[in-house]
Amino acid sequence: MSWIRRMSGNRSNSRLQVLKNILKNGPERNDYFLTIRRCSNQAKNGTEQVSIGDITVTVRPPRNVEVVPVKYLQDTPPQSVLHHLKWIMQKDGLKQDVFLIGGPGPLRRQVAMMYLELTKREVEYVSLSRDTTETDIKQRREIVSGTAYYHDQPAVKAAIEGRVLVLEGIEKAERNVLPILNNLLENREMQLDDGRFLMSAERYDKLLDDHSIEELDALKLVRVNENFRVIALGHPVPRYRGNALDPPLRSRFQSRDINALPFKEQLEYLQEEFSGIPVAKISQILSFGTAVNSQESSTLGLPDFPISNISGAVKMLQTNPNLEVTDVIDKLYPYSVILNKEGVSSVQNLLKTFKLQHKDKYINKGQIVSVKDRDQGLVSVETDKSKTFDVLKGCLETNMENESFIPTPYHNSVLVELIQTHAAHDFCVIGARGCGKSILVEKFAQLLGYELEPIMLYQDMTSRDLLQKRITEPNGDTTWMMSPLVEAALNGRLAVLDGLHRINQGSFAVLHRLIHDRELQLFDGTRLLRHDRYEQIKANSEMTDEDMKERKVFPIHPAFRIIALSEPPVPGSASQQWMTPEMLTMFLFHHLRPLSLKEEVDVVTKVVQKCPNMDKLLKFVHELRKSTDPAMTSIAASLSTRQLIRIAKRLASFPSKDLHGIIQKACMSSFLPKLPRDSLEQTMEAADIKIKANSEMTDEDMKEHHLITCSVKDGMLTIGNTQVTVFNPGNKTKVPDVLFYENPQHLAVMEDMLKDFLLGEHLLLVGNQGVGKNKIVDRFLHLMNKPREYIQLHRDTTVQTLTLQPTVKDGVIVYEDSPLVRAVKMGHVLVVDEADKAPTHVTCILKTLIESGEMHLADGRRIVSHKSGHVSLDNTIVGHPDFRMIVLANRPGFPFLGNDFFGAMGDIFSCHAILNPDMESEMSMLQQYGPNVHRNVLEKLVNAFGELRSMADQGLISYPYSTREVVNIVKHMEKYPNDGLRKVVKNVFDFDAYSKELQETIIKTMHKHGIPYGVSQAEVNLAKEFPLPPLSKTGSWSIQRPEQKRRTAMMSLPVETSEIVIKGPLEVFPQSVAMEKNTARASLFTEQESYWNIPMHETNIISDVAVTKASNQAAGKFDIIHIVTANPIGLFSVNPKLSTCSVLDLYDMFPSTSGSYRPRVRIAPLAEPLDSNVFLHEEVTNSVLVVNFKTGDVCRLSSRALPEIPTEKRRFPASALQTVNPYRMCPSTLPDAKGTILFYKEGGDNIVAVTGKYAHSVDVPLVIKQAHQAGADQWLLSNDKDEKFLVQMADDNSFLLYPISESGDRSLVRGLSSVPLSDEQLKLSLRNENAGPNRTSVLRDSYVSVLKGFPGSSDVEVYSSPREPLPENKSQAQEIVNAPTFGLFGSSTTKPDVNPTKRSQIVCLPDSGQIVEGLPKWKVPESSLTSAERAREVSGYLEVIDPVNHMLRYIPVPPATRQSPYLSWMSSIADSHLFVAPMSEDGLVTVDVGGCIRTWETALVNLQRSLGEWKNMMGLDDGRPLQITKERESGRKAEGPKHGKIDPKNAPHHGGNTWAGGTGGSNTAGLGGIGGPYRLDAGHKVYQVPQHEKDAVPEHVREAARDMAQKAFKERLREINMSEYDADVYEEFSKAVRNQVSSLRVILDSLQAKGKERQWLKNQAYGDLDDSKLIEGITGEKSIYKRRGEKDPELGTPQEKPKRIRLLVDVSGSMYRFNGYDGRMNREMEATLMMMEALEKYEEKFKYDIYGHSGEDHKVVLVDKDKVPTNNKERLIVIKTMHAHSQFCLSGDTTLMATQHASDELAKEEADEHFLIILSDANFDRYGISPRKFGEILKKNEKVNAYVVFIGSLEDQASQLIKQLPTGHAFICLDTKNLPQILQQIFTSTMLSGR
Repeated sequence: MSWIRRMSGNRSNSRLQVLKNILKNGPERNDYFLTIRRCSNQAKNGTEQVSIGDITVTVRPPRNVEVVPVKYLQDTPPQSVLHHLKWIMQKDGLKQDVFLIGGPGPLRRQVAMMYLELTKREVEYVSLSRDTTETDIKQRREIVSGTAYYHDQPAVKAAIEGRVLVLEGIEKAERNVLPILNNLLENREMQLDDGRFLMSAERYDKLLDDHSIEELDALKLVRVNENFRVIALGHPVPRYRGNALDPPLRSRFQSRDINALPFKEQLEYLQEEFSGIPVAKISQILSFGTAVNSQESSTLGLPDFPISNISGAVKMLQTNPNLEVTDVIDKLYPYSVILNKEGVSSVQNLLKTFKLQHKDKYINKGQIVSVKDRDQGLVSVETDKSKTFDVLKGCLETNMENESFIPTPYHNSVLVELIQTHAAHDFCVIGARGCGKSILVEKFAQLLGYELEPIMLYQDMTSRDLLQKRITEPNGDTTWMMSPLVEAALNGRLAVLDGLHRINQGSFAVLHRLIHDRELQLFDGTRLLRHDRYEQIKANSEMTDEDMKERKVFPIHPAFRIIALSEPPVPGSASQQWMTPEMLTMFLFHHLRPLSLKEEVDVVTKVVQKCPNMDKLLKFVHELRKSTDPAMTSIAASLSTRQLIRIAKRLASFPSKDLHGIIQKACMSSFLPKLPRDSLEQTMEAADIKIKANSEMTDEDMKEHHLITCSVKDGMLTIGNTQVTVFNPGNKTKVPDVLFYENPQHLAVMEDMLKDFLLGEHLLLVGNQGVGKNKIVDRFLHLMNKPREYIQLHRDTTVQTLTLQPTVKDGVIVYEDSPLVRAVKMGHVLVVDEADKAPTHVTCILKTLIESGEMHLADGRRIVSHKSGHVSLDNTIVGHPDFRMIVLANRPGFPFLGNDFFGAMGDIFSCHAILNPDMESEMSMLQQYGPNVHRNVLEKLVNAFGELRSMADQGLISYPYSTREVVNIVKHMEKYPNDGLRKVVKNVFDFDAYSKELQETIIKTMHKHGIPYGVSQAEVNLAKEFPLPPLSKTGSWSIQRPEQKRRTAMMSLPVETSEIVIKGPLEVFPQSVAMEKNTARASLFTEQESYWNIPMHETNIISDVAVTKASNQAAGKFDIIHIVTANPIGLFSVNPKLSTCSVLDLYDMFPSTSGSYRPRVRIAPLAEPLDSNVFLHEEVTNSVLVVNFKTGDVCRLSSRALPEIPTEKRRFPASALQTVNPYRMCPSTLPDAKGTILFYKEGGDNIVAVTGKYAHSVDVPLVIKQAHQAGADQWLLSNDKDEKFLVQMADDNSFLLYPISESGDRSLVRGLSSVPLSDEQLKLSLRNENAGPNRTSVLRDSYVSVLKGFPGSSDVEVYSSPREPLPENKSQAQEIVNAPTFGLFGSSTTKPDVNPTKRSQIVCLPDSGQIVEGLPKWKVPESSLTSAERAREVSGYLEVIDPVNHMLRYIPVPPATRQSPYLSWMSSIADSHLFVAPMSEDGLVTVDVGGCIRTWETALVNLQRSLGEWKNMMGLDDGRPLQITKERESGRKAEGPKHGKIDPKNAPHHGGNTWAGGTGGSNTAGLGGIGGPYRLDAGHKVYQVPQHEKDAVPEHVREAARDMAQKAFKERLREINMSEYDADVYEEFSKAVRNQVSSLRVILDSLQAKGKERQWLKNQAYGDLDDSKLIEGITGEKSIYKRRGEKDPELGTPQEKPKRIRLLVDVSGSMYRFNGYDGRMNREMEATLMMMEALEKYEEKFKYDIYGHSGEDHKVVLVDKDKVPTNNKERLIVIKTMHAHSQFCLSGDTTLMATQHASDELAKEEADEHFLIILSDANFDRYGISPRKFGEILKKNEKVNAYVVFIGSLEDQASQLIKQLPTGHAFICLDTKNLPQILQQIFTSTMLSGR
């Protein structure tokens, strides 16, 4: 209140001073109380004189009374207005033109009209806009009877007729338009286009002294009337938007500042006008408005309060005296919608100053009880909360019923408010998409009997589109056609302007006079007047309606009203803040909030019959709407009430429980940026809306999902479970017919489309290019037999071309129907393709067509709904009930960056996301395109292109490779099978051949999946074959089998059966991880097929590997590889076909590995029905677990037969050995349904067979050394003397023991197969014709032995291939032990000669009969390896013994990518650093110590087949020359390097060898050429010379070029003061991130591309013919073209600012300290360097700086935003500074302070967007940093998008920390290559908030 008291005091002092002067000196002449005095003068032809004060003018009778303003001047005008009129009168007497300047509102125009009415002057009025051209002011050609005539326009008519030219909106006209008036204003002269010359009256009259009028007419001289004046009206620029006055134009005017009436005068006027309203209320409203506009409030930055609208708002108090003042202010000044938080707070404080308390809670205004017709076009409206009041009605009958309107208390209340506002003024309804604006206005119109005139506004709409359009008559004459808005004004309709937020305000300005004064002057000279003014002119002139019509004067119907509909503005946005001070003066505003939860439930249930329960969905939607995250609120807009009703209708007809899928479909979540998508997922999870798990799906669901089919039978189309009758069109020529191969995914999409089609919905299909959108639609329409109309949009599409195509025939403009109009007429389906390419302000005109079935066409016709009751007439098209629209669009956002069609209009369509087909669907489709292409090749293509698409989505590459490319490849291979995949993929990737970084990425990806792209030569590198020593009979075994029924006590073993105690299950959550598959046969064919790296911790070690084969699974398609680790214990289950890994952390199931406990775990897979389970046996503690690797259920088996042994609780190993568990597991190689697993007591006499839930303990009469499975329920036992015994378990769980006697020396069995060789294999192995039972085995002194007759016969013959026994340790192999010096348990020792606990790595492959053993290098015979091979680093060798083919091979296994620090632990488990297991079809899998899984083919048959496929894929030539060879060379030779001439103009040069900086040339420095000394970028487009020409450069030329480049490099280093050492250091860092810099630049280029897109510039003298200017072209005008160009910013809009980025890096001591642990400091320096290099040359778009923080300072300036590094030296200094600071700074942490400071500093700066990216380690605990506090700082400033990237972490610090920080604002990046993806997510995360 203090500042108001101060204002009042100042005002009082000023008044006292004025009074003192008056009393002292007498009144000054300027302060007279002015009045208007009129004095008739009969002697002067009826003229009269008018005086204001001491100024008098003579008033002459007008010749054209219809152009003289009336009913503007009040009987007693306010004194301030009289002063303005007096001033204008003075200037009129001086013959000076005037400029009335002031803020928005009608006062300036009304003052001008008052003066003209007072002086009875005729007026010519022009409302200037951005569309105004010279012809609108000066002269325009019209064609009459085939001849073009010039018609004078307002400026010329006013000059000749002596009228006053009123030019309103001077600041809106383009700069080149108004200068044509300069000479007319200054000298009253103008040269006209028809040859006439306007001349001032004085000069013309002088010429009459010497010439006659006829002579002057012959000279085409025309006299400018001496009474001609110009009154210009405009806003001050730059305070308001617009062009500043051109100095020459400004100098020709006298200006007058016309502000709002003084407070007292305004209050007196309102009191007099509204005498029944309490003065206090009027005073409060006026006081508030005056305070907002005061100088004192200007610092708050508030838009002007529309003082001129107060009279309209006060009228609302007449209809409802109980209305709160704050409600009235809200209608005048909707500050809560147009202002940000600070602005809203300022206004609310101001309201409190005037004792006005804003109520947050909406006050219900009741509901309408009755609407009764009255006389004089009025209706009486009665509500239940206010008195009855009268309002204007329309021309139709009133109607209280509206079936489509579902009343809610809120909407009923809003209707009351709308009708009360209708009594006062035009109004605008503001509300989010889909909140019910349109249906509310429709109900409003029905209540008051109005006929609606829907007018869709769009950005390109011109003033002519709003008011009048030029057309041609059938005879070719040009004429003008009234717009729907003008027709509505003439006929008393309700004009609904939909999309006020879209239209350009420079064009909309032409409606100011219509809205404020109900007057309009059209382009053809027609005048529309308010009905009372029209009647006044008729009465004054005694003219009839026909007379007025002849003079082109028409009355505006008194019932005419305008309602505008709009979406809320975006406060602070340069492009989306449409509610300017000027717009505020035009309407009263109503903000329509979204429905509350209860209201929305009520509406949805009443609209949808049999509506399902949607409470959960609606609650979720309302939680989403409450979010403060702009991205979430944007997503919520996709779930508008309209969309929810659509969902309810669908659920009512097609029930579904998949709420998660419904929300995803409505929000198009597949296409959201990653951060908003993750946030949406988390929000859904919090609301208990989850993905429908497979376990929850019924058998019917599963069947429907996998077996969806499509058929047409008996006139019925069936897709899945949905049916429809096939349409029978009259004309089938437009029914599409396309080659289409069905696949499950596309059929599922078509079924969804069919469901929506049956519900009457229009469809929107969104997806990447090439995913099959067009094919799906065409197939869909073909199946339904529906005719199609097709239209493809593009960036040049306009509203006119979308609806009609104008052409000129015989000089007449003829409009041809577009496909859209034809589809509406005939009931066809309109397919709108590439909808995202057209501007959204163009496509938005489809909204009214879809919502109401109505649309206006350019030729004057109107489309109306078939429900409207209209009949088809010449100007009316009744829409066909079968009309449907299917719109196709690419996904929004990166990398397409088209217009966001879904964001703008998605909620009026039923939306379907068309994704790239899943693997199954794509394979199904490709197999139909290429039935003869091998499935393996198709799988490689599908996987490789799938990864490329993923990279495109992440922004790592710019082009999103689609199914279309894969289909083309498959088609080629089907047609030309000999052309090899290596060559065919070049058809796709040759586009990218000249981008080195992209080429490297593609080659790497292709090779990963086994596609040999980029391979110049292929090589087969199979292991060398050695002859296997022949198998010869070396002995025999005799199995002692008693006769049947003569079992002795010794043969039948005692069995003790006990039930196993099952503890659990304990649920462990299985974590699913996608693994990266690498195919090993890209350019080199070896036995190795593929490899993966499992995601295990670096301290972990491999303990065992096993495979659940597909044949042992219930519904298994693929093998599952199981790897068990020991530190900590964990299970990794890998599906190699899908490259997925399920990880189970079993750490809590076993004792801690601290102390001397070193677990050794073995694994045994089970068969159906237990196929999802595996046995885990921990050999140290004898713990047995059964783990379900799918569900994560873990059960512990406890039995007396297998006692567990507790671990010792010692920190260090004891000298005495702890108790050793003797039990070992013998995994079954033939798993059965019972799940039988044998355990044996090593060094004891007991075996335990576990079958199901029972354990059978059997004592045997031997000391067991080892056990091998010999067959189903058969085991071969050996004792310490190598005596052998066969144990067999019968069906009744009894056990029999069969001793085996051997002839000769007993041999140690190292391995035994459990299945026999086939008869044919046995014959080949033994080279005889014998057949029978057999087993292959590996004995101590044989490569392989065949046990013929074992185990079925009593007599067994042993055939062996002899070998020297393998060495037991390295000393035997005469090699040095290279074990680690220190392990976890102290110093390593040499390996013992015999370690019984070590695993044998022998596997038997049943189909081929091969035996494979994993050997360390030192066990491989020296003669088998060359010296080079012996020096090669490997993990081990696979010894492949093939007895069938009598061959022996040693296959090297590549070394592990990492080494565990606990390698000695693993050495106690196995000799080699390699684990081997068999797979299906004789496949093989190995796992090395680094966790690398490799699959192998060793079987000869498999290798031959794969080699044939590989050769076909490579497309290797057969060596025969082709008949025609054509080589095209450039004709240039590399003769010698030189720098080249410097072009001072820097013109682009291509080819030649003259200029430096050229491209594609030779010898000179440039880019893309050959033979030059070094690269030199002059900023031009690069033309690349083919690689083969570069390869042809002679060596001496290359050497000379290298020398010259080296010299130039050193010179460059001297220029930037950089040593060669510095250059090497810089290169070391730069090289590491080179590909990442390239990826980041792809992202930045794409973000920049859309901003650079040029737009159409209209009214040009050259370019492309503008369809909207065809008539002007016929009449001969010149500016009828349009052309592409950089469009100037909208007048007055804030200049586009760059995005502001601050990189805040951690340079604390911990970064240096732990750099040796995880390389975090190096990673941070690489990341910083990557940012600096990537942002170079993007300074206009991105402005960045780099700050550091440490324990010393929270704002270490590393890069200043105004001085960014420009060369390598400066960038190196930055990263060196970071390193040095981290090394020498004090310890401590200022992360919180630094983040707070950076966020606050960024928020103060003006920028397009603000990004704060914090690089830090996760060492928060050490310094007591609260994650919650840190999260609050990240989210504190709404303007700043703050994100933290953790680049260092001890253990799982970072992952734990992220869970406590705001979702989507924290990332982990432990590899710099992932940083571009993270930055891409950050930059695109704000995309939604800009919708």
